[in-house]
Amino acid sequence: MNNTSNVEVTALGTCNIDFILKVPRFSMADDEVDVENMTVSLGGSASNFAVGVSRMNVKVGIIARVGCDQFGDFVTDKFKEEGVQTQRLLKIYQSTGMAFIAVDKKGERSIYASMGANAQFKLEKDDKKYIKSSSILHITGMYQEVVEKASKYAKFLSLNPGTVLSSYGIDSLYKIIKRANIIFLNEKEVFLLTGEDLEKGARILLEMGVPMVVVTCGKRGANLYSSEGVMHSSPPKVKSLDTTGAGDAFAAGFIASFVKNEEISQCLQFGNVMASKCVGNLGAINIPNIEHLKF
Repeated sequence: MNNTSNVEVTALGTCNIDFILKVPRFSMADDEVDVENMTVSLGGSASNFAVGVSRMNVKVGIIARVGCDQFGDFVTDKFKEEGVQTQRLLKIYQSTGMAFIAVDKKGERSIYASMGANAQFKLEKDDKKYIKSSSILHITGMYQEVVEKASKYAKFLSLNPGTVLSSYGIDSLYKIIKRANIIFLNEKEVFLLTGEDLEKGARILLEMGVPMVVVTCGKRGANLYSSEGVMHSSPPKVKSLDTTGAGDAFAAGFIASFVKNEEISQCLQFGNVMASKCVGNLGAINIPNIEHLKF
């Protein structure tokens, strides 16, 4: 089997089955809340990103692990349906990762996650070859040890550390950050990673040599920090139904635009468009009529 890629973007990270529960309110201890609606969907930050990029007609592959179970089959079939290459989506003798996501009327989330096969991820020789043959590697939702190894082989590293990895702090992630060409964070993650507020934290990352730092700020849009200064983009107004995967959708829109050689301002704007489409629907990838979006 040929395990090298012919993709422009490779996503490496978590792959889950999401059980999304629409609830009137979050449950308290010794409490019971009726579920108004439940959606079962492909999820996980790397999955969300890969599907978003593929829908923008950019060739993308996934490096992830799923279980030898019916959910692993569901994930594989869904990726193939979405046009995501699956040579490095490996099945191992663990359960497929799962996330149980309660979403209230405000679109806020409460998440219980079972990492399953994600927790057993080990970077293999053919994974390294796949990364080397891809133009961009986007890492998200993965453990420090894996990120440390995988980032060495990236031609262009797009890093979305998320809350867990950001909480290790800038000193622990120093080598990884130095390799990054672009970092995606939200405001909370900036503080976790750098110990500073938005402006100071972004400046620290720039001084470390990261060319572009993108910080998403929810309804206020997103900022891009670079040596040329700060660029802001406001999002379209939309009623927030579910914030699950909004950051992944933003990164997918930005990177897909970037691959198509759009101006950075357009990349930022399209990231906001994708994120807005995401929060307006239940589930990270359940976005209708996405094929009609234009650059």
